[in-house]
Amino acid sequence: QVRLVESGGGLVQTGDSLILSCVASGRAFGSMALAWFRQAPGKEREFVAGISYYQGSSTAYSQSVKGRFTISRDNAKSTVNLQMNTLKPEDTAIYYCAADDQFTAAPLETSARYDHWGQGTQVTVSS
Repeated sequence: QVRLVESGGGLVQTGDSLILSCVASGRAFGSMALAWFRQAPGKEREFVAGISYYQGSSTAYSQSVKGRFTISRDNAKSTVNLQMNTLKPEDTAIYYCAADDQFTAAPLETSARYDHWGQGTQVTVSS
């Protein structure tokens, strides 16, 4: 069973930076495609960023974070990171790490491809 544990959330001000980390266990990390999703109060969960298997040669970002957020993976540490720069109040949400270990043939943005989810970490950006 894959277990995902997020960390790094917190309260920051507009324009600040934050790094979220997600440590995975229970299966070969390199064989997982990984993603970050977020859910703001009263809103649907939405895709933020995704990275493909192994070396992560393919990444994807939502339009709202493209150019500000960067997803990366460290296979040696079984960790996927989300570097968030120039944060805005609208980035306030619970951020979830997700993993696909089934080599699903679907775009990284597709939430249904991810079988495993973390508990989430809160990010609050004050104006």
